[in-house]
Amino acid sequence: MSPISDNLFGIHTKALELWQRRTEVLASNLANADTPGYLARDVDFRKALASANGESGKVTLQTDAPGQIGSNTPSATAPLDYRVPTQPSMDGNTVDTQVEQAAFAANSVHYQASLAFITAQIRMLRTAITG
Repeated sequence: MSPISDNLFGIHTKALELWQRRTEVLASNLANADTPGYLARDVDFRKALASANGESGKVTLQTDAPGQIGSNTPSATAPLDYRVPTQPSMDGNTVDTQVEQAAFAANSVHYQASLAFITAQIRMLRTAITG
């Protein structure tokens, strides 16, 4: 997103990217529920959003020029963590469909809330512009 939209919509632009990424991961988990040896994965939203805002608290590598390895440009792409299974199956699959479906439903509510906030901001701007 552009710096203008980041200032205008706050954290919700990065949040939308993360909610979308998590939707893809949860859908992948559900699609592979019967795949032997498949390990369920998930996005840690809090860690990813903190790193996207530059609040990770980690020491970063100093570079001489932009584009070098270890550049300090924040990104909303979240590393995936393996989910700890509550009841692992005999075939090594760690997907619990009920947990995944509940997480998918909660994730869609969060996505819709961020989208509703951005829509309200746009509506407010239209009202301010048109009078």
